[in-house]
Amino acid sequence: METQKFEIAGGQSNVDWIGRKVTGSHNGTIAIKKGELILNNGELTGGKIIIDTTTIKILDVTDPALNAQFYGHLASDDFFSSESYPEAVLLITSVSGTSIQGDLTIKGITHPIAFDAVLNVNGDTLVASGKLVVDRTKYEMRFRSGNFFKDLGDTLIYNDFDLNVTITAIAVKADALA
Repeated sequence: METQKFEIAGGQSNVDWIGRKVTGSHNGTIAIKKGELILNNGELTGGKIIIDTTTIKILDVTDPALNAQFYGHLASDDFFSSESYPEAVLLITSVSGTSIQGDLTIKGITHPIAFDAVLNVNGDTLVASGKLVVDRTKYEMRFRSGNFFKDLGDTLIYNDFDLNVTITAIAVKADALA
């Protein structure tokens, strides 16, 4: 059985997020700090992806002051608590075809998550993409959630947010593993 380790190239990988509320949505990016994917005989069997929660960007709010205020709110304890928890981690626990099971840790809280992903290996380069739907309330992000607050009207923020992940990873040479 041939095992290959691929290190994620942070600068060539990205996470696009979308959060929705009654009156619309917001979107942005968040950086992958580092990580690795493990393949056995060309099939994904495991991996770990570390997200840098301090790098969250809001792309649809163009006013600089409002954007900075929004960033501060997302970095606060209402959402990611970025100062206390600068990293979020996805640990892949099992893979069956294109279906991936993992443990997602945000704010030190871990829950299982499942999603589909597509992987393509071309020589020493692996490109993967997938979409994770995350219930923010499982990670103590309750701000304006209808599960915890009543009569929010059009200020309600939906619990699920999307992470559209695209990863480029480079094979680690066998002699580098020794």
